[in-house]
Amino acid sequence: MNIALVVIFAFLLLAVFLGVRAKKGHDMNLEQWTVGGRGFGAMFVFLLMAGEIYTTFTFLGGSSWAYGKGGPALYILAYMTLAYVISYYLLPAIWKYGKEKKLLSQPDFFASKYKSPALGVVVALVGVLAMVPYIILQFKGLGIIVSLASYGSISNTAAVWIGAIALTFYVMVSGIHGSAWTAVLKDTMILVIVVIIGIYLPYHYYGGIQPMFESIDKVHPNFATIPAQGNSMSWYISTVILTSLGFYMWPQYFASSFSAKSAKVFRKNAMISPLYALLVLFVFFVGFAAIQQVPGLQGSDQDLSLLKLSIMSFNPFIVGLIGAAGLLTALVPGSMLLMAAATSLANNVYKPFAKNATDKRIIKLAKILVPVIALISVYFTLNGGNTIVLLLLMGYSFVTQLFPSMICSLLKKNFVTKQGAIAGIIVGEVTVLYVTITSATVGTLFPSLPQLIKDLNVGIIAMVLNIFVMVIGSLVTKNSSLRLVKQNASKVTL
Repeated sequence: MNIALVVIFAFLLLAVFLGVRAKKGHDMNLEQWTVGGRGFGAMFVFLLMAGEIYTTFTFLGGSSWAYGKGGPALYILAYMTLAYVISYYLLPAIWKYGKEKKLLSQPDFFASKYKSPALGVVVALVGVLAMVPYIILQFKGLGIIVSLASYGSISNTAAVWIGAIALTFYVMVSGIHGSAWTAVLKDTMILVIVVIIGIYLPYHYYGGIQPMFESIDKVHPNFATIPAQGNSMSWYISTVILTSLGFYMWPQYFASSFSAKSAKVFRKNAMISPLYALLVLFVFFVGFAAIQQVPGLQGSDQDLSLLKLSIMSFNPFIVGLIGAAGLLTALVPGSMLLMAAATSLANNVYKPFAKNATDKRIIKLAKILVPVIALISVYFTLNGGNTIVLLLLMGYSFVTQLFPSMICSLLKKNFVTKQGAIAGIIVGEVTVLYVTITSATVGTLFPSLPQLIKDLNVGIIAMVLNIFVMVIGSLVTKNSSLRLVKQNASKVTL
């Protein structure tokens, strides 16, 4: 057994220990398990929400896109920063309403705002549909990290199974408390590792960051710029809009907002988080540094660029620390995703059809669903080939379809009806599913359109259709309701 594998397993055991120990002193009822009894302060909420930008997507996907795409990778930095600006205004409103109504999940919010359990069911199913690719992303990244960082001592398949079992165990025991405590370890590790390798590797191989880009430009001219077609400026802008609006539509982030003590927590985090996000630049630097040192990686193999360069550059102990940091970037977000998906299915799909179900039965069902969802995700992880960034973008296209009806629900006079909200979401999701299954783009669907339009992110097109149907559906159903009320009133008068 090599030292790298020892380090990785030591941190895995520490993460599980912290996750299980987090239960101590808490009665794991439904509220404690899902939202921590609404008692988390600024640090825990920061680590659960802002700190969650450092997932396997950031660790592997960010460096992968810097390696394979160049300039377009910067969309990651742009959308994170805009998302935190939006959170300054959005999350306090969501938190206030959630506290008043004692809400536990994202579907609870929609069902309460629109007085429609049916809408809650739709939102829950959409959330699970979006979260499964995100869970797959974490497991896929975990397998890559542990397998490579252990120098092949643990196979990709074995790493995925070990991670899934550990994750399932401490989620079932401690819920969001386990995620919060493990997040402290994860963020401490990832920040140290990312900064060190992000500075060291460009200086080690090129003599600095500027010389690195100059060297890349000689071999790949304009690689760090936005191309004229494909991932062009219209793709870049539409993707930034889609992902910044969808950032807090992820069910696990949305539900985490209910765990805070006060609205001030979110405003503090919104001021700090954009600076925190700048550290993603160091991940990009590693990806750029790998272009000439680990040439020839194609497709999903580009996700390996950070680890392959690290193995070339450091001794096994340091590689073990890098692997341990990467492992934690899968465990913490993965735990929140599993818990959010299980809670949504139990509380917002099962409960409306079992009206007499107690909280005790709901939490029992949610805990049973955790390993079920984990098993489904493991199956698709081991049988899918999409790259990490593409998996995340697909999930974003799903969850962003919830944004229009959510933002309208916060208006003082919301014109959107429950029927309009449901119709809009369904049309948006069907559009996303169609383009995902067929691998269609705006360009393939409408080849005669200008390039500016053809390069738009298809998730934006789905959201435009969503809004159109939502507005028309709301106007029709509202007018029908008004006519029905007037007819009933006239009958009463007669």
